[in-house]
Amino acid sequence: MAAPASAHGAMMVPGSRTFLCWRDGLSPQGNIVPQNPACAAAVATSGDNSLYNWFSVLRSDGAGRTRGFVSDGQLCSGGNPNFTGYNVARADFPVTHLTSGARLDFKYNKWAAHPGWFYLYITKDSWSPTRPLAWNDLEEQPFLVADHPADTGAVGSVDGNYYWSGNLPSGKSGRHIIYSVWQRSDSQETFYGCSDVVFDGGNGEVTGIGPGGGGGTPPPATGACTATYTQTGSWSGGFQAEVRVTNTGTSALNGWTVSWPLATGQSISSLWNGTYTPGGSVATVRNADWNRTVATSASTTFGFTGNGAGSTPALTCTSP
Repeated sequence: MAAPASAHGAMMVPGSRTFLCWRDGLSPQGNIVPQNPACAAAVATSGDNSLYNWFSVLRSDGAGRTRGFVSDGQLCSGGNPNFTGYNVARADFPVTHLTSGARLDFKYNKWAAHPGWFYLYITKDSWSPTRPLAWNDLEEQPFLVADHPADTGAVGSVDGNYYWSGNLPSGKSGRHIIYSVWQRSDSQETFYGCSDVVFDGGNGEVTGIGPGGGGGTPPPATGACTATYTQTGSWSGGFQAEVRVTNTGTSALNGWTVSWPLATGQSISSLWNGTYTPGGSVATVRNADWNRTVATSASTTFGFTGNGAGSTPALTCTSP
């Protein structure tokens, strides 16, 4: 197996082309052999290292530059010659299904952790997947900017990530690209990536990976999950709640993350059966070691006490 580069990260939710092609090619034997035809074509052009180093679509001299720095038709590779295969105009790359205008918990891998800003752009309605992405295909301004967001998990793995929540662009339908730019604040190094999405009322489901490549909806690699919230007690200035995580996929969960917006004045004072990561106005809880694995149709729970008035938030559950 080729040795990975020393850096650095890529969009995981919604997944970038390099990340989802890497997922597509994973096998129980540890080899990476893409099944998706677009991923296979990209690797045929850029080589196996473009999968082993899916987190390295970068320019060391980027300094946050975009239009006029990266050439039209090379946006998905950031002008990095090691990833030119991902610039190809195809409509069969793995795709994430989303709902226009909905709130989404974004996740960006931190293979090596560096502070910085994350800028997310969306393609115009006039864009077509039949031509390589150009700057004029993108809305001029980013629809979302994350300024040095919180991070969690270990570096050097898919478990380490930066995370933030925000609204997806409204009024969008059909196939689009979410284009990400990660500008480090401690160096000129800048990362670029294309995430293929379709606005069809989805909630982050990914299709086009696994056996069968671009067709059908393969089962999630580690299951899918939902989370339900129950307030179990309250008192003056505080409350207690329980969250149940249920595996709704067709294979066992191997890790899960639940997040929700905290109401004004709320904070978490203690939590059990999970790992709490403070994140400003968003609460994020990951599995403990002992309840990482959840069998199909099975559930696990975690509980917590909070300060402030109780509420009934909308929860988001994700698995690696």
